Amino acid sequence: MSRSFDVIVIGAGPAGYIGAIRAAQHGLSVACIDEWQNRDGKNAFGGTCLNAGCIPSKALLESSELFHRANHEFNKHGISASDVSIDVSKMQKRKASIVRQLTGGIAGLFKAAKVEGLVGHGKLLAGRKVEFTPVDGDAETLEARFVILATGSTPVELKIAPFDGERIVDSWGALDFEEAPGRLGVVGAGVIGLELGSVWSRLGSEVVVLEAMEDFLFMADRQIGKEAQKQFSKQGLTVHLGASVTSASRKGETVVVNYTDASGDQQVEVDKLVVAVGRRPFTEGLFADDSGVELDERGFIVVDDECRTRVKNVFAVGDCVRGPMLAHKGSEEGVMAADLIAGEIAEVNYNAIPSVIYTSPEIAWVGKTEEEVKASGRAYKTGSFPFAASGRAKAMEQTAGMVKIISAQDDDEVLGVHIIGPMAGELISEAVLAMEFQASTEDIQRTIHAHPSLAEAVHEASLAVDNKALNFPNK
Repeated sequence: MSRSFDVIVIGAGPAGYIGAIRAAQHGLSVACIDEWQNRDGKNAFGGTCLNAGCIPSKALLESSELFHRANHEFNKHGISASDVSIDVSKMQKRKASIVRQLTGGIAGLFKAAKVEGLVGHGKLLAGRKVEFTPVDGDAETLEARFVILATGSTPVELKIAPFDGERIVDSWGALDFEEAPGRLGVVGAGVIGLELGSVWSRLGSEVVVLEAMEDFLFMADRQIGKEAQKQFSKQGLTVHLGASVTSASRKGETVVVNYTDASGDQQVEVDKLVVAVGRRPFTEGLFADDSGVELDERGFIVVDDECRTRVKNVFAVGDCVRGPMLAHKGSEEGVMAADLIAGEIAEVNYNAIPSVIYTSPEIAWVGKTEEEVKASGRAYKTGSFPFAASGRAKAMEQTAGMVKIISAQDDDEVLGVHIIGPMAGELISEAVLAMEFQASTEDIQRTIHAHPSLAEAVHEASLAVDNKALNFPNK
């Protein structure tokens, strides 16, 4: 007799494992299936985010930033730190330790919540049956009242620059370099490309970034994008915009990259090449032909605003469905699906999902860019405040960047907040909360912020929207 559960979740990344735990909190019987395997051959929960994305990249970003500051900023504080060196092997061991702790922690959370974690491949069959094939056993058919698909995404591979796992690598490969390449090429100046480029640039690599788009950080507010480009150029990253890669091939111990830009055909030779041109939904082997689940033209599972697929009682969440490929977006969708399954009212506010790039300075935003608001035809007003005028930022020796707020002219609603500067990823949470409550600019203006703090920059930017900034000249 086949085993049955109230809910079966396929995928144990941030969307899947969170959805499984929330479903279990409702008193439902839950199984969560995942087949992730690390390079050492060991299986682990957590998906790309914990094993080969968000967490390991942040560990390397933190280590490399400390090394950079020791070499370039400590002296300004009166701290002498000569002959500072970096042990990349030790840095990588620290990263791996953090990953093991967190992925192992998911198994502990499953045990505490009474979620049955199943290691192997899950495949949706017709009638909400799931074929589970263990890593070391025979397939069995499980039954469920509800199914949540949360299989995430995988890096896009270019036919003109296929991965070889050594010289031409994806983002995971770039997290595992045993030493800083002398010359590092990065295809794609998005979140992943800039974070990885920053890590190895700080550790001594000569980094060149090739971006096909004409605008730097095209998805961000233009004013913020221009400031970011200026800061990264100061740090030594060479960024070529409008650069379309036509081929990349190994030449001995190097990689020859050909690309075209406004000046014509170009070529650059690097020791390693990271291809970071985006990610695609991972749905290979996820469902049988008669399961009823549909994919759109880009390969995403078709869902409605509540993440319901076109099959009754089958949900899909996270990177495998429409919307930004962000761990926190996937987690909230997992929570929503589990709450809906339990009969509760639930939703995800897709207008208030923050985005963060963990470079230095950090870049974060929520809501609409000025360009988007202008295109909508809605009358608006803006205000900004530079960290150069922040006492706390000066004390930290991190004065690059600004906070920018965009608000509606008619009812003063906050439409978008954009930050480039120290701790932007933390500061953006105030803006997300404000937008979740549909706050007005005046609400932020009347909120007392601690002094001295970086958060004061958000306060001053809100005042600047109405030409009331107190610590910086008004426009």
